[in-house]
Amino acid sequence: MTPPFTPADLDAFARDGFLKLPAIVPREVADAARAILWQQIGLSPDDPAGWTQPVVWTADHAGFGPFGQMIGSPRLAGALDQIAGPGRWGGRTTLGNIPVRFPDRPDAGDTGWHIDLNSGPDWSKIAVRSRSLLLLTLFSEVGPDDAPTRIRAGSQRDVAALLGDDQADLMASAAALEEVSRHRPLAHATGEPGDVYICHPLLVHAAQTHHGTRPRFMSQLPIVLDPLLDPAEDTPLGAALR
Repeated sequence: MTPPFTPADLDAFARDGFLKLPAIVPREVADAARAILWQQIGLSPDDPAGWTQPVVWTADHAGFGPFGQMIGSPRLAGALDQIAGPGRWGGRTTLGNIPVRFPDRPDAGDTGWHIDLNSGPDWSKIAVRSRSLLLLTLFSEVGPDDAPTRIRAGSQRDVAALLGDDQADLMASAAALEEVSRHRPLAHATGEPGDVYICHPLLVHAAQTHHGTRPRFMSQLPIVLDPLLDPAEDTPLGAALR
């Protein structure tokens, strides 16, 4: 199989800390997964009267059917090999937690700038020598108004400089993470069902309120690294910190 990313793509990951990988599966597979998620949350795409909460959480815990096709995608595996190194990332059989964000609802109080827990085994800590990278998987169309995840492109470098060789408490570091990355250009995780974003573990990002008309379905999954990320390593993950 031809590698999904070109050398120019990998240079962009090293610069920006993320890459979009379109269509890890045909769209109908992601559409089928979304239909299952509607059933799991007990709501209907045809009954907006039931969309009373800004966010409803569900998850893929089993990896059956279309979910298994997505997380087991050879195209996704090839992309992770290119970014983290072949055999370096731990295989996953599910897509993890899935927030469903609904339109025209108040702020849920979860839209602050942050990085995800990454240090393990103490998952309350963050560190440059990270245990995982972040995978965002779209199950619905996500346009500019559909609450796309906001990304501060290149912010992984700011976070690395802030942390140095130390671990930090995630909650206590939130204000510093926001401030140190404030100057970075803004990108948005838009796309089609079946697209994924592969994100550096130190990338500063944030949710936002939904101003569109269609609920947004997206999973957020840590992909475990073994060994831990070393800023000196010869991979796009390492290059993103240099």
